[in-house]
Amino acid sequence: MIAVAALVGATAVGKTALSLELAESLRAEIVSVDSMQIYRGMDVGTAKPSPAERRRVPHHLLDLKDPAEEVTVAEFQRLAREAIEDVTARGRLPLLVGGSGLYLRAVIDDLRFPPRDPAVRARLEITAEEMGVEAMHARLAEVDEEAAARIEPANARRIIRALEVIRLTGRRFSEFGAAWERFESVYDLRIAGLRRSRADLYARIEQRVDEMLANGLVEEARALSARRLARTAAQALGYRQILAAPEGRPEEVRDEIVRATKRFARRQESWFSADPRIRWFDAAAPGMAGEVTSFLSRGGEEGKVP
Repeated sequence: MIAVAALVGATAVGKTALSLELAESLRAEIVSVDSMQIYRGMDVGTAKPSPAERRRVPHHLLDLKDPAEEVTVAEFQRLAREAIEDVTARGRLPLLVGGSGLYLRAVIDDLRFPPRDPAVRARLEITAEEMGVEAMHARLAEVDEEAAARIEPANARRIIRALEVIRLTGRRFSEFGAAWERFESVYDLRIAGLRRSRADLYARIEQRVDEMLANGLVEEARALSARRLARTAAQALGYRQILAAPEGRPEEVRDEIVRATKRFARRQESWFSADPRIRWFDAAAPGMAGEVTSFLSRGGEEGKVP
């Protein structure tokens, strides 16, 4: 089984700086697990590693796609796994680094993403308009009782998605969610997580936002808005707030980005805290880098620490 290491945590917790040190100590190459760094031109707002940092350590899954392209989780899964195989074939350790919990799990676990078909979905949407959402929910209950029990009767989008998957695959929609309940990797995996006190993390977030704005985030966002952006790219943190705000009110934009980033950080912490495989380290503790290096090199003890 392929050995893989991962470093996760909330935005601004300090993953980038530590990942470079880890990669050099572990003879590793970094595979980005960030849903936005894969897009070209989205540099300042995604805190993408600098050219100097990329020369210091090889990075993968950066700048692969134009922001006009929609990158699905399934495609990201494929690209990341190809990068892992490539790094391993050259005798290096793949080090996954990022804060996108969904994308991390897609890469490391045996998650399957059912297909989509716009034509099938369109027909189901028409049927839903004719029959009503409750009737569509009843139809779902006839073919997949478990999925119907988990989806609110008024949630038309999820009901239609479930029926779309059933029609395309011939399998129950609920079957695709079973793997989410298990934390079983397809790799020989160790995950280190970084944490900081809430006050420390929030201060770092505010500093990061100020630095991004000083380094041209508004100009970068405006330049991207002149092109067609895919739905995912258009929702990127920071860019979304800038493009939605009236021009000429920088202080309000700054404060909204800070608030949105803090909310995002809390969601990241909640997501990662549910994964029992992660061993947590205090990012501000003396000697932390050595402890993480020891753990990821199989020198540390198993299990999760408080």
